[in-house]
Amino acid sequence: MPLHMTKIAFQSESPATLRAWLESHEGEARLTTRYLPKRVEEMAGGSLYWIHGHALVGRSPIIGFAETGQGRHWIRLEPRLIPVRAIPKRAHQGWRYLAEADAPPDLGDGEVDARDTMPVAMLGELTKLGLV
Repeated sequence: MPLHMTKIAFQSESPATLRAWLESHEGEARLTTRYLPKRVEEMAGGSLYWIHGHALVGRSPIIGFAETGQGRHWIRLEPRLIPVRAIPKRAHQGWRYLAEADAPPDLGDGEVDARDTMPVAMLGELTKLGLV
């Protein structure tokens, strides 16, 4: 089971603007990080899950990691956003690991769920209560 990462969709106004940014890159999208993940080998086949509005909203498959030549590293991503079932996730700086068991499932083409249209704060409270 691959290991995943989470990261805030910084400066994205919505998942649609995040999707547009990713799709504007040909071949791969790159994010710069100061440190190479210690568990990089476990991330083969993993994804970067994007946080927007205090919820995981989508994922981009990780192609790999590379040095920038300036003491930093690139997280190399496929330039696409795969929508996932929205689940609450607190914001954090940088990136964090996400186990496969904790990753939300992908949404199919045209699939929608009441949880996807529910306000994130309400979804968070209902999740804490074990109602969704």
